[in-house]
Amino acid sequence: MPRPSLFRPTQRHPSLWSRPEERYPTYWVETLGSLPPTHGERWSAARGRTVRHFDPYRSKLAAAIARGWEGDLPAVGEHWLYLGAASGTTASFVADLVGPTGRVYAVERSLRPFGRLISAAERWPNLLPILADARRPREYVDWVPPVAGIYLDISQPDQVEILRENARFFLQDRGRALVALKASSIERGVPPAQHARRAAEALAVEFRVGAPLSLAPFHRAHYFLDLNRSPASSDSGPSARRSTRGSGSPGPRPR
Repeated sequence: MPRPSLFRPTQRHPSLWSRPEERYPTYWVETLGSLPPTHGERWSAARGRTVRHFDPYRSKLAAAIARGWEGDLPAVGEHWLYLGAASGTTASFVADLVGPTGRVYAVERSLRPFGRLISAAERWPNLLPILADARRPREYVDWVPPVAGIYLDISQPDQVEILRENARFFLQDRGRALVALKASSIERGVPPAQHARRAAEALAVEFRVGAPLSLAPFHRAHYFLDLNRSPASSDSGPSARRSTRGSGSPGPRPR
């Protein structure tokens, strides 16, 4: 276990800590979750706080930080919609970042990882799992309020359209989106960097888009996109919401 005295708080986020290593610093996040660690994850103590290793090989958000991304992390008290939550590894980190007054609405459509997501939600009280297809946001419109940000990590050819549709339903005025784009899922025979450029160009109609950031060597053929909703597209906020009981199945609500 790393010595607590080696941890340093960062100015980037009150829950983000760094620890110097031989080659480069590692990052750690103060956690709301309860012990013990799972899946071999490293936890430690930093000045009286419990922190988790933000491993870039396990989380694409951590990989973006390790690759030099300097954008804004989810902030304390914000509500985020997480699309493609799988078993909840990065979703639980987002839950840590937004803190006890924030919420993460985690959508996953596959039953096996959703079972593990339910287990994560039992340890992170502000993580709400929802069993639904991210292509059909109307199914969970009654469970998700307008959100400050959307995090998308879905291995589907229509990743860009999935983000657009969910932004129409849920993203607040001047909201943000963070996208872990899996370029190899879009179309075979096209270089991943070209896919990332095309995705950025397509989203530039509705968002201010930073330059796509490769997540290699941590995640091959993945690019990270940092999006901010442009003023022209945010005048009316979420525009497609209607209160209609969908067929999405929520997990336990946050306490």
